[in-house]
Amino acid sequence: MEYKIVTIPGDGIGPEIVREACRVLDQVGESYGHTFSYTKILMGGCSIDEYGVPLTDEALATAKQADAVLLGAVGGNVGNSRWYDVAPNLRPEAGLLAIRKGLNLFANMRPAYLYRELADACPLKKEIIGDGFNMVIMRELTGGLYFGERHTEEVNGVLQATDTLVYNENEIRRIAIKAFDIAMKRRKHVISVDKANVLDSSRLWRKVVEEVAKDYPEVKLEHMLVDNCAMQLVMNPGQFDVVLTENMFGDILSDEASMITGSIGMLSSASFNETKFGLYEPSHGSAPDIAGKDIANPIATILSAAMMLRYSFDLDKEAAAIETAVQEVLTEGWRTSDIMADGCKQVGTTEMGGLIAAKVAANAIN
Repeated sequence: MEYKIVTIPGDGIGPEIVREACRVLDQVGESYGHTFSYTKILMGGCSIDEYGVPLTDEALATAKQADAVLLGAVGGNVGNSRWYDVAPNLRPEAGLLAIRKGLNLFANMRPAYLYRELADACPLKKEIIGDGFNMVIMRELTGGLYFGERHTEEVNGVLQATDTLVYNENEIRRIAIKAFDIAMKRRKHVISVDKANVLDSSRLWRKVVEEVAKDYPEVKLEHMLVDNCAMQLVMNPGQFDVVLTENMFGDILSDEASMITGSIGMLSSASFNETKFGLYEPSHGSAPDIAGKDIANPIATILSAAMMLRYSFDLDKEAAAIETAVQEVLTEGWRTSDIMADGCKQVGTTEMGGLIAAKVAANAIN
């Protein structure tokens, strides 16, 4: 069967890591009898350079025709005036907001899993890590502070900036349902994160989440304030299964969770609408300082491609093949520089992609 994938290499290391993910996908196709066709579009700084905007209407229309989207990374150094000395809606990251909104990608899922082989790279003490951790952060993606009204004005001779945080009950309910559905396939435990002791939006969040929980009697629901959650992630990460939260809190907490895995270069990500369509991307940024040096870690993007196989294409066996290949490569001691440890063998972006693709091929034969 043929699957149509739109790729968005983007900026910085994006083209390198997307290239390796497609390489692994092509090996999956060859080994398991599938065809993956790719259509590339521009988004981010490269789109600004070419078209003057971070995402064109034509690029968005192309993405809508695909079965799924695979994204690398967008943006550069904030000090790059070519991309950042402009209005916020014309900066590279505005392309991300636009495509999420345009594709109605309201649910973001970020796994945070500690590989046994990377335990030494985890910044937490071994007694805190314990037997490891395996959590998923479900982040509402198209509402909240990032999409509310904003303006800067002069009031009594002083500049004043205003950002508005808005959520309605329908936006909260649909992301809560996604989180509880995921929890049913995992350890049946949802921790909903808010700031209900201060914010009206969080009090509504808590009310709606509790209503949704009534339809999932098998799932244990807890509430946790966001500041406590940030602390608990580094004190006892093993307690978390599914973390449900709003847009800005999820942005911050998912990055924190990613770093306790040993490297943000290991973490995949998926964003969903109400169908099987998804946009898949690594959790890390564009890392312009290492772009083109063949040292970026492609594993997060490769694992994002595995998520695409599982959640958009229902190719569970093929997704597992990629995940097993990654595990085996790590077990054999192959590392990119960000996860390098004593006794391991350091490789670059291209070689890591090749090693994982080779494992996919070998395991399919065996």
